[in-house]
Amino acid sequence: MASSSIAVRELPLFPLPELVLFPGRPLPLHIFEFRYRMMMNTILEYDRRFGVLMINPANGEIANVGCCAEIVHFQRLPDDRMKILTLGQQRFRVLEYIREKPYRVGLVEWFEDKTPNQDLHSKSEEVSILLKDVVQLSAKLTDQQIELPENLPTLPTELSYWVASNLYGVASEQQVLLEMQDTFERLEREADILSTTRSNLAARTALKDVFE
Repeated sequence: MASSSIAVRELPLFPLPELVLFPGRPLPLHIFEFRYRMMMNTILEYDRRFGVLMINPANGEIANVGCCAEIVHFQRLPDDRMKILTLGQQRFRVLEYIREKPYRVGLVEWFEDKTPNQDLHSKSEEVSILLKDVVQLSAKLTDQQIELPENLPTLPTELSYWVASNLYGVASEQQVLLEMQDTFERLEREADILSTTRSNLAARTALKDVFE
């Protein structure tokens, strides 16, 4: 879209508790609050884009960095409620709030990862191996069939977003990963998280094997 080439623009903003959206990742939403019904009806007539920002439940603060969401499908429900499916687009940084009622609108600037100066492919391969190990151990521990999707991203940046978006219950960690502008650093941090998870799962699986 033409708007994606504009470095700074106004963007309607949708703060959500403990939810971090990443580029390329889907986000379904049920829109029921009046102000956000107004927002969606407005942007459906424009470019179908709004910004998602995480609310920190510990202090109620709204993050300054978020991800643009584009509506790719919507269904109107009774009482003007709406179900929408969005897809994460560019990341942005809020420069200032232009207004806060009936819903927040901010002046935002887009940003991307910096040009890499390290070998991303070897690091992404390490993350992929760790990810497969974690899935296999989780399946063994829970006696369930768990598999990675066939369309798992292979490009380093896209893989880093996929892994970050699938970390559950750690929104603050996801926010840190979203704000990083170094793909290698993001992958490295994810490798550390997955390595720790693999070690914990391996220990629990070993205990399960002993007592079965």
